[in-house]
Amino acid sequence: DRSVECTGSVQAMIQAFECVHDGWGVAVLVGVPSKDDAFKTHPMNFLNERTLKGTFFGNYKPKTDIPGVVEKYMNKELELEKFITHTLPFSEINKAFDYMLKGE
Repeated sequence: DRSVECTGSVQAMIQAFECVHDGWGVAVLVGVPSKDDAFKTHPMNFLNERTLKGTFFGNYKPKTDIPGVVEKYMNKELELEKFITHTLPFSEINKAFDYMLKGE
């Protein structure tokens, strides 16, 4: 019994954790919540042996995994352009962070 949350919504994270099966359920949190959000659940959810995991960057290891991703991109095996939603100059980096925090 598994669940994966990738929205960044704390309510969705809590639901993903609380919906997995007692004893062996695993919830994996991928989405990045707002800096002011708090994850709150009843302690019995942990005592009933549910497992909560999280990941950044899909658990890529920069030194060992990123060169392979770059190689796939260079060989046109990976289409990254379709994931670009905005292009901003470095001078507008704060605006870029605002877009990210808004989920845009």
